[in-house]
Amino acid sequence: MYPLIQKGEICRFIPCEPSLLTKGDITLFWAESGQLVVHRFYHEEMIQGFPHYVFKGDTNLGFDLPVSKDRIVGKLLYVQKASRKVNVEDLHAYAWGKLILAMPVLSGLLRKYLNKRKRPQF
Repeated sequence: MYPLIQKGEICRFIPCEPSLLTKGDITLFWAESGQLVVHRFYHEEMIQGFPHYVFKGDTNLGFDLPVSKDRIVGKLLYVQKASRKVNVEDLHAYAWGKLILAMPVLSGLLRKYLNKRKRPQF
């Protein structure tokens, strides 16, 4: 969930009712692979008569597989950075969420930036 959440930062989640998620909420859930994942909520869809929830990481180009409500752990309350606590309702966190939802091309740009940054420099 770069740049809002970076390696080594501590995140605090609170339990939530999946049906009350709103587009853009950062959510902790168990993926089909058994991994805990933190991604942004996009929408709900019905699969075989049951609600499933669709998420995407801010730097991911595609959506995750839909998640059933029993796999959802909670939604993000705040990120503890080195020197401060960033609440999801703080202006820059809120604005970033709105921006990434409104301009999906940013995910591709962030992905390119991260890939370039990881390459060894000669």
